[in-house]
Amino acid sequence: MPLGHLGVSVPDLAIAKAYYDELMPLIGYEPFVASADQFSYQPVQGKPGTRIFFYPTLEASDYSRHRTGLQHLAFMVLTRAAVDAVHAWVEARGEEIVHPPKEWPEYHEGYYATFWLDPHGFMLEAVCHRDQSMR
Repeated sequence: MPLGHLGVSVPDLAIAKAYYDELMPLIGYEPFVASADQFSYQPVQGKPGTRIFFYPTLEASDYSRHRTGLQHLAFMVLTRAAVDAVHAWVEARGEEIVHPPKEWPEYHEGYYATFWLDPHGFMLEAVCHRDQSMR
């Protein structure tokens, strides 16, 4: 079973919402809940998967994926073309790319992914485990 939901605190809810409103449709998510103090997404068309909630940070601190806490979020997509499309979107925005799209055979054959940092420094990944377009 997938995780039911995941909560992420961000220092600027408006910046995060603008960013994720553009990103999430590229990886198969749609808006779920939105209010003044939170917003969230769920897999499109009621598909099984993890809902992601964003909340405002209540205590100021700098984030680092190298400290205790969230290291990165990986979003599964169905095709390598979807990984490449996310990478092109990230690149067009001028976001920091940690790893461009490539195969990662150390995880398993066919693992194709790209990694980047969102506006708050969270490392994100778009990954295709087995390209559905090749079936």
